[in-house]
Formats: sequence, structure tokens, C-alpha cells
Amino acid sequence: MQKTKMFILFAIVILMWGTTWLAMKFALVSMPPIFATGLRFLSAAPLLLWLLHITRSSLLFPPGHRFFQFCVFLFCFCLPFTLVIYGEQYVNASTAAIIFAGMPVAVLLISIVVLNAPTSLLQLMGAMLAMLSLFCLLQEESRNSLSNNWKGAFAVVAAVTMHAFMYVQCKKRSCQISLFTFNALPCLAAGLLLTLTGAVVERPEIENITWLSFSSIIYLGVVASVFGILCYFSLQKRISTFNTSLVFICFPVIAVILECVVMGSVFSQTSWILLAGMLCGVLLSVIPVQREKMATTTKRLWN
Repeated sequence: MQKTKMFILFAIVILMWGTTWLAMKFALVSMPPIFATGLRFLSAAPLLLWLLHITRSSLLFPPGHRFFQFCVFLFCFCLPFTLVIYGEQYVNASTAAIIFAGMPVAVLLISIVVLNAPTSLLQLMGAMLAMLSLFCLLQEESRNSLSNNWKGAFAVVAAVTMHAFMYVQCKKRSCQISLFTFNALPCLAAGLLLTLTGAVVERPEIENITWLSFSSIIYLGVVASVFGILCYFSLQKRISTFNTSLVFICFPVIAVILECVVMGSVFSQTSWILLAGMLCGVLLSVIPVQREKMATTTKRLWN
């Protein structure tokens, strides 16, 4: 029974993360990116605040971490999510998902630099394989695209880097705070700021917003953001970090298949091979190794 629950949670997470990218593409049909991102957070904020209330969690971070809460608002919500949906104006939804699947690799590399974290040769080889495969995959996909593929890809890579850096900073600071404390206030503040900024700068035509775009925003805010976060962290409590990382191997495949079916996109055989190479690299980068071996490898790398 326990295994069945874990399998269901795992399936829910990869399905939600796999569909998020197409939903962002649909949101852009009649909304500009900053305004759409703000509405996404505004739709999620009330539910997060309600969960914060019923769990009796604090709205603010503990004293000494308040500036870090501002950094979470800026570098976990405002900038990265805006960059992702901005990037999807120039790259396919599947391409954005594939880039985001490199998150474990980004966390590994930043952890080595910031935390001097022990690592293994196998993990480093996996990181190199993932980055090389991703670069080649982006080149392959750019040949089939008339838009500025690299401009969008760079925006998504920047978002991944921000998320990874903030994750490492949480580990460095040993932040023991509620999941809802971490998300509620930054989500609300980002929603208000981005919606207002988008309304002033982008001047969206409210009367022309389609039902498809509006429903996509609700899905992104309530289902993918709130329910997705709850399922992912619930999964983390039940299985190992390595097994949880397998989510990053699965959801980009879902995103590619969905885009091919729904949007009629074509993912070439070469792209499938390069995607397999990248995901193998991600897998190698998260394989746990013995602490003694990690310490030895790290010492050799830095000496």
C-alpha cells in the first residue's frame, strides 16, 4: 500500500511538471509574460495563505533570515518565473522543460563552488555529459526553429541557475522553516508586483484575454504551483533524495510527448538521442556515493 501511494505521488508530480510548460505556452496566447506570471502568483497566494493559517505557520522568516526572505521573493519567484515564461516566447515548451531538467546538475556544480561539497568523478562526468548533450540538443532544435532559440534558452538557463543557487543557499543557511512560510508571502508579493508592473509596462488588453490563457494561469497557480509543491515535498519525505531526483528524468519526456501530440511539433531522432544522453548525465550526477570516496575526490580536485 505504501509503495502504491509513492507511485501515485510520483506519477502526479511528473504529470504536473510535464504539463506546466505547455500551460505556460497557452498562457502566452493572449497575455504578455510579466502580467501572466503575476496573475499566476496571485491565483496561488490565497490558497497558500489559507494553508499557512490552518497549519499555524509564521508569515515571516525567523529573525536573522528576513533579508533572505526578500531574496526568496526576488530570486525564487519574481525573476526566474518571469524569465521562464519570457523564454517560452522563443523556444518550444519541451525545450524549456528539458533545460529545467538540468536543475540537479546546476545544484551539484553550485554546491561544489559555494559549499565546497564533496563529489565524485562519476558525478562530474555526468554533469559534463548533461551540459554537452544539452548544448548539442539546443543546436539541433534551433535548426528547426525560425525564432531566436538561443535568446529563449538563455532566459530559461538563467532561471535554472537562480533556483539552484537559492536551493544551495537554503542548505548553507540550514533554513528550518515551514513550506508555507517559504512560499506564501513571497508568492503574494511577487504576484502583486508583477501584475502591477505588467499592467503598466506591457499594457495587456484585458478584454482580449482568452479562456484558454485564463484557465492555464489558474492551472499554473493553483494546481501546478500549490498542489505540485505539496506532492513533491510529500514525496521527498517518503523516498530518498536520489529517487526523488528521478522526477527530473521523467517530466521532460512527458513535456516532449505532449507537445508533439497537442501542438503537432516534431522531435527528431537526433534530438531524442541527445535528450537520452542529457538525462543519463543528470542521472549520473545525482547518484549517491560513499562519503569517504566523495571526500577523497573533492580533496584531489581542490589540491
